[in-house]
Amino acid sequence: MQDLLAQYVPILMFLGIAAGLAAIMVVASFIAARQRPDSEKLSAYECGFDPFDDARGRFDVRFYLVAILFIIFDLEVAFLFPWAVALGDIGLFGFWSMIVFLAVLTIGFVYEWKKGALEWE
Repeated sequence: MQDLLAQYVPILMFLGIAAGLAAIMVVASFIAARQRPDSEKLSAYECGFDPFDDARGRFDVRFYLVAILFIIFDLEVAFLFPWAVALGDIGLFGFWSMIVFLAVLTIGFVYEWKKGALEWE
């Protein structure tokens, strides 16, 4: 049992060092950086909402649409990496099945583009 637990010591050391470094960096940023927020820092950023407003406010549906589109195309890229690594082993069948998968996603992307889902007014 001791042998089994001894195998976890490097992992625990790594986690301890990582947590310590993270804590040191956060404390150092508070010490070294000026903490003077001005009107530019407190202004609305990309989403158009005030940064210190009611958190339970309603969001525009377009934010959710952009998030869903991001997840869809992010997953597409996540499927491309293992496919590219195993392409030599899976042969032509694997190649053409991924081409069909990419074609379906491309058709969906073109459909969303034509419908104006990517337009921001």
